[in-house]
Amino acid sequence: MTTQELTVQIKKKNSFLCIGLDVDLNKIPKHLLELEDPIFEFNKAIIDATHHLCVAYKPNTAFYEAYGIKGWQALEKTIKYLNTNHPEIFTIADAKRGDIGNTSTMYAKAFLEDLAFDSVTVAPYMGKDSVEPFLAFKNKHTIMLALTSNEGAFDFQTKTVEGKELYKQVLETSKSWKNSENLMYVVGATKAEYFADIRKIIPNNFLLVPGVGAQGGNLQDVCKYGMSENVGLLINSSRGIIYASTEKDFAQAAATKAKDLQQQMEVVLNN
Repeated sequence: MTTQELTVQIKKKNSFLCIGLDVDLNKIPKHLLELEDPIFEFNKAIIDATHHLCVAYKPNTAFYEAYGIKGWQALEKTIKYLNTNHPEIFTIADAKRGDIGNTSTMYAKAFLEDLAFDSVTVAPYMGKDSVEPFLAFKNKHTIMLALTSNEGAFDFQTKTVEGKELYKQVLETSKSWKNSENLMYVVGATKAEYFADIRKIIPNNFLLVPGVGAQGGNLQDVCKYGMSENVGLLINSSRGIIYASTEKDFAQAAATKAKDLQQQMEVVLNN
C-alpha cells in the first residue's frame, strides 16, 4: 500500500485511527477460551465490528509469540483475514526488530513477504545497515522508533549529544538512507510538545502515534502540532478499544470506543 492510498482511506473514512490487536488471554472474554483458536476469534470479532471506523490495525507480535506456535498461527490467520476481507486496511507488524543487515533482511522477508504486512516497526539503534534492508521492499513501509511514550524514553532519546537531542539526530540521519521515502516514525502521544520540532525535520512522513487514551496522550494536541498536509498521522489505541468489555458484547463495546475516537478525528479533519 502506498501513502497516497492510505491518505485516500483516511479521507474516505474520516478517520486516522489505528487499532492495536494486543491479545492477552487473561483479558479476553472467558467464553472465547472454549474455542479452538481464541486469539484469532477475538481478533476477527474486533475487526468485523470496527473495520469501517479505522484505517489500520497493529498486532504487537509479542502478544502472539508469547503463546508459541499457536500464537504465531493466530497472527498468520489474522493478517490473512485482513488482507482477504479488508485489503484497503493498512497493516502494521509491531515487531520492533533491528539487527545486522543479513538478519534484518530475514526479519523483513518474514513480515513483509511471508505474512504480507504493509509495514513493520524497527529500532534504529544499530544504524543504517540494520534499517535499509526493510526499506528495500516496494510499497512497504518501515516504521522507525523516534520518540517513544514510555518513561525510559528520557534515558537516551532526549539526551543532548554534540548540541542536539539524540532523537533529532536519528530523524535527520535517517533521511539520508536509501529508500527513506518508505520511512514512517513512531512518536508517542505523551510527547505532544515535541511534535512541532519533529515536523520541522520530517514535514510529510507519516507518524504512528501510540499513547492516546490509556497512557494519557491528548488527541487534539497531537493533531495541532503533528498533522501534515496529507494528514500524516496514525493514532493508535489498543487497550482502550479492544478491552472495552469482557462480556459477550465485547466487539460492540470496542466499536463504540472506536466510533468515539473516529468522530473526534472527523471533527479535526473537517476543521
